[in-house]
Amino acid sequence: MAKQLTEQQKIERSIITKFRKGIWSRFLEAVKRYNLIEEGDKVAVCVSGGKDSMLLAKCIQELIRHSEIPFEAEYIVMNPGYNERNAALIEHNLNVLGIPARIYRSDIFDVNEAIGGEHPCYLCARMRRGFLYARAKELGCNKIALGHHKSDVIETTLMSMLFGGQIQGMMPKIRSANFKGMQLIRPLYCVLEDDIVHWQQYNGLTFIACACKLTENLAVVEQGQSARQDVKKLIKDFRSRNPDVDASVFKALHNVQLDTLPSFKYRGTYYGFNEKYSRPLQITYREEEE
Repeated sequence: MAKQLTEQQKIERSIITKFRKGIWSRFLEAVKRYNLIEEGDKVAVCVSGGKDSMLLAKCIQELIRHSEIPFEAEYIVMNPGYNERNAALIEHNLNVLGIPARIYRSDIFDVNEAIGGEHPCYLCARMRRGFLYARAKELGCNKIALGHHKSDVIETTLMSMLFGGQIQGMMPKIRSANFKGMQLIRPLYCVLEDDIVHWQQYNGLTFIACACKLTENLAVVEQGQSARQDVKKLIKDFRSRNPDVDASVFKALHNVQLDTLPSFKYRGTYYGFNEKYSRPLQITYREEEE
């Protein structure tokens, strides 16, 4: 008689079987393509409680089991002030998924509510990231892993163009400017959000969303919804006519033709059209710092 699998084992198996093409293979692609995890690394996997970071934690666990590259991982949950229901749901999911996370409490939501001003999400993200870097460094980690995925990368790029007046991407790996020797990595960089949602639904899992009490007060665009939701709808509309639209935008980020742009900024220095036109520019590439 075949051995009965536990719920945790079924979820783990689904990642490398049913979702092998959409999730596992693309997770491995990002790790290898961008050299995100190396021998001897100790990675702090930051688990917010949402679907993306929970899946990331499981993928990292599977990589440790199956990879020939030895590395370690610590799983960190930072509670910025969740209500009791959301905090309990996070702990429940950690137990169901078998993620041995350290939970740290902070007052970031309260601080952000007091001083966040017109851009609470930006300030909240910066404070949370600083907190995570500090805890990771205390645990002896040299990298922190966040759950941003391919859809985040595509949407952020389009948002910067349509609402921010600039072309700005999201890097798969960044050196920290404030925590020496630390790097931020995004191992789900090649995984689409739809595949993550499918994995969640297939396994009957429920995760928290932002869970921030400030989100109800965020500024909205004219259409009456967030800019990111507008971009999601835009991409969905284009996808109905061109199924490869996500792949096309993602490929464009790796195929920028600087010679065709009238001006651009590199590491804080602005290069205008006349300067480019009058003499060739010598650009030396270095990884961006956040």
